[in-house]
Amino acid sequence: MNTLLRRSLSLALVTALAGALAAPTVSAQDGLARRMADRQAKKTQEQAAQYPNATRRSPEASASPKGIKLLKEMQGLYEKEDWAGVIAKAEEVAALPAANAYDKSFAYSMAGNAAANLDDQNKAIEYFSKAIAADGLDNNSHYAVMYNLVVMQYQQEKYPEALATLERFLSETKADKPEYLSLKASILSSMERNEEAAALWQQLAEQKPDDKRLLLNAAAALQAADKFDEAVKILEKAYQRGLLTESRELRALYSGYMNAGKWAEAQKVIEDGVAKGILQPGPDLARDYQVLAQNAYYNDDLPLAIELYRRAAPMAADGEAYLNLAKVLDVAGKKAEAKDAAKQALERGVKKPEDAKRILSR
Repeated sequence: MNTLLRRSLSLALVTALAGALAAPTVSAQDGLARRMADRQAKKTQEQAAQYPNATRRSPEASASPKGIKLLKEMQGLYEKEDWAGVIAKAEEVAALPAANAYDKSFAYSMAGNAAANLDDQNKAIEYFSKAIAADGLDNNSHYAVMYNLVVMQYQQEKYPEALATLERFLSETKADKPEYLSLKASILSSMERNEEAAALWQQLAEQKPDDKRLLLNAAAALQAADKFDEAVKILEKAYQRGLLTESRELRALYSGYMNAGKWAEAQKVIEDGVAKGILQPGPDLARDYQVLAQNAYYNDDLPLAIELYRRAAPMAADGEAYLNLAKVLDVAGKKAEAKDAAKQALERGVKKPEDAKRILSR
């Protein structure tokens, strides 16, 4: 049976956090530095809380007097895209005896982004985890790092860890944005907890009924959970609303119909797809027509079986469809037509050429 991709969810790459994190607050006593620090503090305070219902109390985001110089140097390295230098400087900050929670969280978050830019995803996961554990960033930055950690764990197929981190994120922030729940559904699906994934995608689809991606993901998860009837119902509703516009989407529906023994419905979807140009001639469509033809033959509907094999044969990858057509024509008493089909079967190649030769010899 054809199934949809279970991971159609599109995840953004981990973005640089430098812009999201509050710049280190200068603790020097000179007037210019103090005014700059005051302006930065005011700007930070004015930023809208992205997680207003978070249970975590946002700490004061302030660098230590001894850490400020190193953090500035690290930011300079980041701007120059010196990723190895950023990581080395972050380790230096973390090892500083006087480093406070903010110093460490900021440094580790920058190191995590640097590691990601070096394609060292496991190291990025390690640094993001340390940034969260240090617990020194404001809520907006702290949870941005946590969500980045979820994405990295998911991309590295660390599904149990990703789910645990995401559930912590959702529990602490009380956030319910669709992208968070969609990611959770993708993780659950990857862990083969397909019924739970399908329930989440269906929940999201109720909020966004025209989002085809959510409906297809729900159907794919139900198929993976062997709940084919429920999957077909979702696809059927999407089809009736004109949302299935790609060949793989129609194929998912009519394959479901075939598995459910709804042959007339399957044929109607195929013919509609061909008429609209969604389903193009080729080996895949030929195989689907042959499945329909075989069922028609078993149900003693020889005219329909012949018609369907005639459609399949010219676009098939080999001569097997022509051979089946020859056999059905032979049973129907159409000897001359059967021989013509047998000849074309031999020309295209079949696994058992003796079957075609037998028809030709009569």
